[in-house]
Amino acid sequence: MSRDAFRGVFTILSTPFAKNGDVDWGDLERVVDFCVACGAHGIVWPVNASSFPVLTDEERKHGMQVVVEQTAGRVPVILGVQGTSGPHAAMFSRHAQALRADGVIAMAPYVEPIEDEDAMVRYYQAIDREVDVPIFIQNHIRGSELSIDTMVRLIREVEHIEYVKEETFPATHMTTGLIAQAGPKLKGVFGGASGRYLLLEHPRGAAGQMPGCHITDVVVRLWNALEAGDLKEAKRVYGMMAPLFALETLKGTNYPEILRRRQVITSSHSRLTTRFPTQDAYDHEALDDILRDLQPLFTWNKKPLLFGPQE
Repeated sequence: MSRDAFRGVFTILSTPFAKNGDVDWGDLERVVDFCVACGAHGIVWPVNASSFPVLTDEERKHGMQVVVEQTAGRVPVILGVQGTSGPHAAMFSRHAQALRADGVIAMAPYVEPIEDEDAMVRYYQAIDREVDVPIFIQNHIRGSELSIDTMVRLIREVEHIEYVKEETFPATHMTTGLIAQAGPKLKGVFGGASGRYLLLEHPRGAAGQMPGCHITDVVVRLWNALEAGDLKEAKRVYGMMAPLFALETLKGTNYPEILRRRQVITSSHSRLTTRFPTQDAYDHEALDDILRDLQPLFTWNKKPLLFGPQE
């Protein structure tokens, strides 16, 4: 894969689970193919939208191999190597390097946040020693939130850090500050939050977006409109996406449920049910209505939409 600067929609694969709670590796392969067919410019796994906290270390390592092999060089693959400590993250980083990933992404430690900046540098240096591909800092409220000054230091002192995925608040101001202060070693800032701030991030110089993969084709359409300078079309697409943002804010994540309704995966069961409440009848009705409106924007439409909850 080319080492040209990464740009565009690097979509985050959902991890599909069978009814018994096991990872469905065959469905994960289908999610990869779905994202590539939807026009994703890159693939990311496993990070927050992949339910990574409920995966075992061995599942993460096996899934990395599944994703790299199924993508088969069609688009870049960025593997999530975040860990509870430097040695933990280094172990995933060695595996990603052995699999010849195109890049890695790491949130700061997420169990015991690091407040000492020197310790944060050591954490990312532990990752850096294991790879010779670009590293993304994922700045997220779940981990140790990083200031612009700290990220600038990391970019300058850690050889392979070249990108940031910015998801703290306000992400727009953080993006502008990073681009202004980090210098040319920073090749790009990507947004998150399913693309809900993309209309505001793009004119500030964002290099891309890392959304959940459930409507990858729609986010790609939004990104392409922004890249073409077609703000009218971008606003139209964004307006059709917006109800999903509201439902997700109230409910949690809809990613596997939408993938099931689009017949990409067979089950929307999750290991995160203690964190996210079960959808009720009103949620399902709202989701049906939103997907009917979005359906004309879908480019992956080999199968009809399923409506209503799974049995």
